[in-house]
Amino acid sequence: MKSVGNNIKKCRVALGLSQADVAKLLKISTPAFCKIETGQTDLNISRLLQIAKEFEVSMIQLITGEKESSNSSEDLINLKEQLLEKDEEINKLRKKVIDLYDKLGM
Repeated sequence: MKSVGNNIKKCRVALGLSQADVAKLLKISTPAFCKIETGQTDLNISRLLQIAKEFEVSMIQLITGEKESSNSSEDLINLKEQLLEKDEEINKLRKKVIDLYDKLGM
């Protein structure tokens, strides 16, 4: 979690915000936010999402420390298309199974 904390710190500093500023935005104490940055506190997804929204960055950037490439949205679109194709394939297979049961009289 320390590297995530470091990434959060880099984003905060890039935005010109103090720990107190961010703590106020997150509605937590400054020491609590300090513990997030130093890795002393384990982050849950909702807190990470809250920080990402306040910093206007992706959760991926907070986790990896790297900005998402423009290919990420293209990759996401491709994955969604593949998922739709697989769903269609599954539906066709379900229909075949039902037809086989009907032929066997089950």
